[in-house]
Amino acid sequence: MIVLGEMKRGMPILAVVLASLLAGCAAKRDSVIVGSVPEDYRTRHPIVIAEGVEVLDLPVASTSNRMTYQQKAAISGFLSNYAESGGSVVSILVPAGAANSAAALDVARDFRDYIARRGVHAGQIQLLNYQAQPDRAAPIRLSYSRVKAQVGQCGRWPSDLLKTEENRNWENFGCSYQNNLAAQVANPMDFLGPREMTPIDAENRDAAITDYKDRLVSDDFRSRSEVDYD
Repeated sequence: MIVLGEMKRGMPILAVVLASLLAGCAAKRDSVIVGSVPEDYRTRHPIVIAEGVEVLDLPVASTSNRMTYQQKAAISGFLSNYAESGGSVVSILVPAGAANSAAALDVARDFRDYIARRGVHAGQIQLLNYQAQPDRAAPIRLSYSRVKAQVGQCGRWPSDLLKTEENRNWENFGCSYQNNLAAQVANPMDFLGPREMTPIDAENRDAAITDYKDRLVSDDFRSRSEVDYD
């Protein structure tokens, strides 16, 4: 027989045991860490200002012996941002051991002369070789270093796009947008802060205020405005 007093004395012990069991069950639940993955694509794919390499590969036929007009135009575009490099060295890499090595060397000399005529100091132009496959024609590679805006490589898909119970952006979201923005900005320093403001045109501002005070509104502006100035 169980005495009522003994049951009362045993209830605190039973309560402690039940609480421990419930705590153990709760500890086995999966926890969700909020903010463990950046939701802002600007944080996940940041634009970084760092030194990068501009590269241009120009194919050369085995029968070529001089620079073509198309190659000249391509080099002009390639050097359009060279002034921002601060006088970096321009490297001309000529394939060695390839089927077009002899022709590439002749054309590379034309490249060097043309780059010098474009304003690059002769001491900043170097002609180098790289080992190429002997059974094919290899290109001439031009390169120079400069500070540029860069974003990491796109195309990462570490998780299933259909797994959206947390309603989050996928890993690659916003990457191409950030890359395009970095490529479009002419001066990478603009990402670091605003430029110095230019002085105002005091004469033009004074004329505009005077016209406003004297109600001198042009007929062309009147025809396009919804405001009656009469």
